Amino acid sequence: MPHRLEKLNELIKELIGQIILKEEEFGLGVLVTVMGVKTSEDILHSNIFISVFPTEKGKFVLEKLSRHIYGLQQQLNKKLQMRPVPKIRFALDTTEAQAQELDKIM
Repeated sequence: MPHRLEKLNELIKELIGQIILKEEEFGLGVLVTVMGVKTSEDILHSNIFISVFPTEKGKFVLEKLSRHIYGLQQQLNKKLQMRPVPKIRFALDTTEAQAQELDKIM
């Protein structure tokens, strides 16, 4: 992955994390963490991987973020000093759940 793309991924991760923390409310005891960002080579799309605790709230959080994606995208557009700004999509990061499953098996 080119260095520029890595820097962009880290910047988007930081900015989206700040925006979600400031703008979104998921209820008492729900913790949402931006685990990573993967931006396409053409810089048109970014997949944002989130982790949710408790894991049972993952679908709820993903649906809420999807409903508010337009506003989140606008916030990112304002903060990111580049054009074009990648279009964002959210996905659940399942690596933690997979690690827990492996621990149970072992």
